This record gives sequence, C-alpha cells and structure tokens, in this order.
Amino acid sequence: MVQIYCKNNDTYKGFPIGSSLLDIYNGLELNFPYPVVSAKVNNRSEGLTFKVYNNKDIEFLDIRDSSGMRTYARSLCFILFKAVTDIFPTAKLFVEHPVSKGYFCNLSIGRTVTLEDVSQIKVRMHEIVEANIPFHRTECHTAEAVRIFNERGMDDKVKLLESSGSLYTYYYTLEDTIDYYYGNLVPRTGYVKQFDLVKYYDGLLLRIPTRSNPNVLEEVIKQEKMLDVFKEYIQWSNIMGLSNAGDFNIACAQGYATDLINVAEALQEKKISQIADTIYHRGENGNRVKLVLISGPSSSGKTTFSKRLSIQLMTNGLRPYPLSLDNYFVDREQTPLDENGKYDYESLYALDLKLFNQQLEALLRGEEVDLPRFNFALGKKEYSGDKLKIDNHTILILEGIHALNPELTNHINESNKFKIYVSALTTISLDDHNWIPTTDNRMLRRIIRDFNYRGYSAQETISRWPSVRAGEDKWIFPYQENADVMFNSALLFEFAVLRRHAEPILTDVPRNSPEYCEAYRLLKFIKYFTPVQDKEIPPTSLLREFLGGSSFKY
Repeated sequence: MVQIYCKNNDTYKGFPIGSSLLDIYNGLELNFPYPVVSAKVNNRSEGLTFKVYNNKDIEFLDIRDSSGMRTYARSLCFILFKAVTDIFPTAKLFVEHPVSKGYFCNLSIGRTVTLEDVSQIKVRMHEIVEANIPFHRTECHTAEAVRIFNERGMDDKVKLLESSGSLYTYYYTLEDTIDYYYGNLVPRTGYVKQFDLVKYYDGLLLRIPTRSNPNVLEEVIKQEKMLDVFKEYIQWSNIMGLSNAGDFNIACAQGYATDLINVAEALQEKKISQIADTIYHRGENGNRVKLVLISGPSSSGKTTFSKRLSIQLMTNGLRPYPLSLDNYFVDREQTPLDENGKYDYESLYALDLKLFNQQLEALLRGEEVDLPRFNFALGKKEYSGDKLKIDNHTILILEGIHALNPELTNHINESNKFKIYVSALTTISLDDHNWIPTTDNRMLRRIIRDFNYRGYSAQETISRWPSVRAGEDKWIFPYQENADVMFNSALLFEFAVLRRHAEPILTDVPRNSPEYCEAYRLLKFIKYFTPVQDKEIPPTSLLREFLGGSSFKY
C-alpha cells in the first residue's frame, strides 16, 4: 500500500501500490463541479493515468486551474489532428498561436479550406469524443521515436527530438494516429466535451471553454490587428526557414546563432523606424500627432521600446518628452479598493483623470503647465516648479498600462494621438502542434528581471503572476485593438538566451512550494532550446531591459 495525502480534502488514505491517479480520485469520492482532467503530484503536473508507487501529496485539478486547462487544450488539439488526418490523410495542420480567446490553426490540404471542410472536421471530432478512445503514452529511446515520426513524414517532431539531447522520450497515440506533446493529456477523448471549430479568416479557430465557467465556450473576440502581426512574423520566420525550435537548434549547431541575433534585432529596429516615420508623416495634413500612447502587458518591453522609438522620432526632427502616469495618482486615501479591501493601484480610477486631461489639453493649446510629482512616501502629489511648455517640434510620450483605454484621454482630439500596443507575440513553436504561450515568454522575462533588479525570487514572481494576469485581463487586453499599430517585442532567439539566465533562478524554487509546479514546467519547456550566449546582443536590445547590460537608463 501507499499513503496518499489529498490536498483537495486534507485527508490521508491508503491505496494499492501502482494505483493510477484516476483510481485514487475515484477512491477518494471527491465532489468536483467539473470533470477532473489532471493532478499535481508532489507539485508536478501529471496525467490521470500516472501510476503511484510511493507515498505522495496529490491535488486534483479541473480546467478552472491553468495547468488543467493546458491539459484539456492539448488533448483537444490531438483530437483535431486525428480528425484532420482521418479526413485528409496528406494534410498538414499547424496550431500556431492563441488569438481571439481560442487557438488559430492553419490547415494545408492543397486547396482553399471551405466551410464544408470545417464542418466535416468538426463532425469527425465529435465522433472521436463520443467514441471515448483512450490516449496512450509510450516511453522509448529518442532514436525510436525519431524513427517513428520519420516514417510518417513529421519532420517538425524529428528536428525537435533530435536536437533536444534527451536519451529517452515519449509519444502519444490515439488509435492509429501518433503525435507528440510536451505535457500530459486527459485519459480518454470523452473528457473533452466542450469545444467548437470555426472558419476564421484564412484558417481555423479552435474554441475552448472559459476557465471560470467550463460549461460555456470563450466568446470569440475580433483581434484582426494581432492576427496580422502574428501572420507577418510567422511568414518571415518561414522565409528564414525557422518555424520551430528544431529549426532554430539546427541553425545554432551550424554556427548561425550570431546571424540570427543580428537579423532579428535589425528587423525590430526597422519596425520601430517605420512606426516613427508613420507618426511623423501623419502630421503632414496640418494636424500633427502630439501624443504617443504606448501600452502593453507586464514584461512586454514597453520601456525600452519607448526609448528606442524616441531616438527614431529624433531622427525625424522631433523632440520626445516622456510623461509619467505615476505622477497623476490620486491621493492615497482616495484610491479605489479591490475586492479584498486593499488599495487597487492598477485601477484606471487610481489616477486623477480630471487633472491629467486638463494639463494635456493645456499643453496641446501651447500653454505652460506645472507638472506634479507624486510623493509615494506621503501618498500625495507635490509641485516643485517642474514647468513644461511644448512647441511644434515636441511630442509627448506616454507609456503605461492604461494608455490605450479611451477613458484616459477622452478629452484629447483623436488626430493628436497615436496609439501603440507592445507585446511579446511569440511566433516560434516547439513543433507544428505545440505552441508557446506569449504569457510564458513574458513570465520568463519577468522572473529574470525581478531576480536581477528587484530582489524577488522566482517563487515570489510566480506567486504574484495570477494577480498580474488578472489586472491585464481587466485593464489592458480589452483595449489592445484600439492601437493604431502593434509592435511585436518577441525575438526569435530569446528563449535560447533566456534559458541560461532562467535555469539557475527556477532551480531554486523549493519542491515543497505550490510554485514549484510552474517552475518545473518552465524549466522543462525551455530545455528544448539550445542555449546561446548573450554577449552578441546589442546594448539597445529590448532583452537588455531584463538581462542587464543596457545602454538605456531605467
């Protein structure tokens, strides 16, 4: 027998050695409102078919948990892949990136995908779910897995596994369909009840349930601008022959790492230059842009982007002046409270919107204003004679989480504003069916920056991340499509560079802490990338904001 401690109901119970997590779940008679899809075993995420041979701490998860949702989404992608290959045996499916509250997929079948094709695939997916087919996980030598994927022409898996350096690996089967996923799946297809598949622009959108209410699908939100940015970068990556981690690792092994860094950095500089030119030329009709608003989620590189944009604006004969929203906080006792009764500094209404708009309007009329400075120790605004008056060559740069919220600058003429959304929109995948969430990219950046500059451990950063994400969902993401232009701050090579910095920090997360599960997942995923030294990265790079060595002052 093995002794199991269940965190869900705070009880101990004995089970026969070799019991699966599903056996244990059934034996504990837990009452979950939604189907359980995975579990944390000693703070590591495992599938329900995982067998237990020693005493363990176990916490069962449904899809309201982020780890459970990842298990559900991966399983759904495998069902989609099987449905596609059953109907179109020679088709190529690419699960490219999360967009519009779902997953955008590209399907290549040798002709244009029609609505009838999508309907046929969806019907087949429902048949697979109804058949309740088991997912089988097979562990073997990596060379054997490579041989199997080679025989099926799945080059993306071959490159990933060959360049991973692992002696053993595993693959999944669903009847006669074989695939690879870097995380666990549900036990059987019958677990995946809620989904939809719709035609979406020139591809497909795989719709998933909402985490807060898994009986309801996420609402499809139009994100045309974001989709265009993703498509542009994926097209560029494909031209470069670098669509996934295996391609990148092979290029590094062949000595092209420095070239990849130089090209990726040059592409970003070109984009920033084009944005600066657009801002400058927009004023040729006589109503010049006088306020640049820059927003984006945590660790998207907004600060470095605004500094590099300022340099490019200077080359156009403009004088950028940074405005800090931090100086427009209301007095502390007037700060709105969150649901826990604590001051909500991320709320738009933590800002003195009336004063901010009054001063902006005055500046744009050519008047001089006395800028406030917020004293964080006293929790009050102070005035120390910091005067500002702008002329025709001055352009105000405002960077902050609320910059794209229309309510922030609702009294300012639209023709005077230029709005930019910055985010790390990761376009490189592990392989054709294993996307890399943009949030993982940003979290790795934040873990490194917090450790280097703020004295926070990875454990502390990971524990804060859910509240950071909740703030983004409320105050940033709803307004991203308001942008005049979107800038992708992700760099093709960055996971290979972040790996060297992140590994020692993540390794320090204690195994007995709840944050270990996320740290272990990030460590496992980042090991797919061949590590690259950061000495070739220029001092003006966006990555320097997180790694150090920047020529900018923060």
